[in-house]
Amino acid sequence: MTTTLITNIGEIATNDPALGDGSPLGVLRDAALVIEDGRVAWVGPSASAPAADEHFDAGGRAVIPAFVDSHTHLVFAGERSAEFAARMAGEPYTGGGIATTVAATRAATDDELRAHTRALAGELLASGTTTFEIKSGYGLDVATEARILRIAREFTDETTFLGAHVVPAEYAHDRAAYVDLVCGEMLTACAPLSRWIDVFCDEGAFTGEEARRILEAGIAAGLLPRLHGNQLAHGPGAALAVELGVASVDHSTFLTDADVEALAGSDTVATLLPAAEFSTRSPYPDARRLIDAGVSVAIATDCNPGSSYVTSMPLCIALAVREMRMTPAEALHAATAGGACALRRDDIGRLSPGAWADIALLDAPSYLHLAYRPGSQLVSRVWKRGIAVVG
Repeated sequence: MTTTLITNIGEIATNDPALGDGSPLGVLRDAALVIEDGRVAWVGPSASAPAADEHFDAGGRAVIPAFVDSHTHLVFAGERSAEFAARMAGEPYTGGGIATTVAATRAATDDELRAHTRALAGELLASGTTTFEIKSGYGLDVATEARILRIAREFTDETTFLGAHVVPAEYAHDRAAYVDLVCGEMLTACAPLSRWIDVFCDEGAFTGEEARRILEAGIAAGLLPRLHGNQLAHGPGAALAVELGVASVDHSTFLTDADVEALAGSDTVATLLPAAEFSTRSPYPDARRLIDAGVSVAIATDCNPGSSYVTSMPLCIALAVREMRMTPAEALHAATAGGACALRRDDIGRLSPGAWADIALLDAPSYLHLAYRPGSQLVSRVWKRGIAVVG
């Protein structure tokens, strides 16, 4: 069994307070790390590093856990740049453009969808993301939803059935029939291909009552629940998420004090998607309010063609710091350990013994540069399960 020693690490963020400076990031300077059998076997001061079969010199640069992106919509066809341009000219975001992507995705071949997903997954990896979730939701019929999830499973184990993204045009006058379809034939086809079930519970999407029915059907089918909520307006999403014990309520822009209090008293993560607000000129969530109240927070890209055509977690970190009042340390933690928590995972998002050796090397002396140098390509090398996959 080959062991690899990464030495001469100027700064490592472990997300284990016991290993470093006692902060949530667990920062350790002048450090080293040993990889064995794809996992982290040892972390500590360089001077105490054990022998290993292979060596990599980090050159005094910073090492962080690879990012965990707990919210993406990678499998789709087409693009919506004209919609983006219209928003930048002043038109509000309503979510109505989803129908455009649904039409393109239904018309695309498997090979076209697969090639496009592979390209976006490559962008994620190059920017330091080794674990990512993929939702369906751009089929909105049984065959296409299942097809999206089959392709998604070629790229990740974290697949989410989002048949309840919006009501498709053909059911515009019979919402109840579409909810029946999602809870019935569509769920039956998609559950074996999914780990999660999700619902867009918001203005113009699904009501609280509809969302409850869909999530409960998914839970009964053995899926774990998550929820899009409170993106476009105040609504029942966050409260329903806490009541049903969902892993994560994503967007969480418009929250009442009662919503925040309920989230703080639960193990539901508030996953914030700053690139969506950036791309839609919408109000940013107040991360400071959530963190100060004790809510568990994650950051994800929400990569999709309409409201956040973004694959860069470093950009999301910079936006979270600049626009959502997070500290650089809080933003990095949210993009790593927070994302892992949103996926109910404890084997990723940290660099401590027993975790998978999913590691990003920054061409910078400190993780602070992720927010300090927005737009720069700072990730120079990436390991996934101990194997170098970038750089």
